[in-house]
Amino acid sequence: MADYRGECHCGARSNGRPLRVSPSSNMGAEALPYGPFFSTHGSISMSAKRIDGKAKAEQLAESITEQTAALLADHGIKPGLAVVIIGEDPASQVYVRNKKRRAEACGFHSVQHTIAKDTSQEDVLKLIDELNSDDAIHGILVQLPLPDHLDEQTITQAISPSKDVDGFHFVNIGKLTAGHTADAFVPCTPAGCILMIEDELGSDFSSLNAVVIGRSNIVGKPMGALLLQRNATVTMTHSRTKDLPGVVRNADIVIAAVGRPDMVKADWVKPGAVVIDVGINRVEKEIDGEMKSKLTGDVDYDDVCTVAGAVTPVPGGVGPMTITMLMFNTLRSARLSAGLEG
Repeated sequence: MADYRGECHCGARSNGRPLRVSPSSNMGAEALPYGPFFSTHGSISMSAKRIDGKAKAEQLAESITEQTAALLADHGIKPGLAVVIIGEDPASQVYVRNKKRRAEACGFHSVQHTIAKDTSQEDVLKLIDELNSDDAIHGILVQLPLPDHLDEQTITQAISPSKDVDGFHFVNIGKLTAGHTADAFVPCTPAGCILMIEDELGSDFSSLNAVVIGRSNIVGKPMGALLLQRNATVTMTHSRTKDLPGVVRNADIVIAAVGRPDMVKADWVKPGAVVIDVGINRVEKEIDGEMKSKLTGDVDYDDVCTVAGAVTPVPGGVGPMTITMLMFNTLRSARLSAGLEG
């Protein structure tokens, strides 16, 4: 996740409604399942800004580390995270390494199971069953994508809902959709996104229009549920949406999660909107006269910065928050396993 490209200064919202400041936001059972031990703080200015996901993630990680130490000291419980990676996909190896590093930095018991690409589904399910029964493990993550011979749904649904810190199990998805998140896990990317949005707009999105571009089970659909819980008027869009730029242009909050490089342009965006870029795409671009590989999001950052109120960059925006929210879910699972408030 590289550095940012600079701030943009765009002024107030076009609808005349001032941006709201939330000096403290505690998220309870009907929002994200934050307990009283965890709070976030955010303030905003009326000029547009680059949303620093890396700094936000570090702030949250410090609190998670403190709470982990307290849990061990007071109750003798050390959160345990097990990551299963199948095969040797280079990108997956990088992701797993970053997750393991963060878990260890937070003081977790961190376990990695690296198994051969041709491992049978039966053996993968057996490993998951063993981890489900291991009291030292509070969170289980199977790194995606999987080899072609393995069924993703069968494997992700084999993880106990109480240890499904990715939030992919149907039980957790159902609880999120119904708004009953007191003992559920929210998918990590939407969870991180909603915290960054709340830092800009407060915890109540009443009268705000939100557009989610993309309808995946991992990001788009849970993102829509979280926005609805905060009283936003939510429009879900996708590849068959008519006049997508026109729909997006009506949004006070834009979530781009489709995997199309630089798709969202300035003329798609309402002046003053908060834009969250979930996409991460590797593209070839000419830099200093040479073609080089570069990471970019679904949003044309430089272009959109001329009109938006606040924008997440790629890299350095959503990515760090996703990993940190995985740590939060694991800590929360450890607390719940001991009968403590999540």
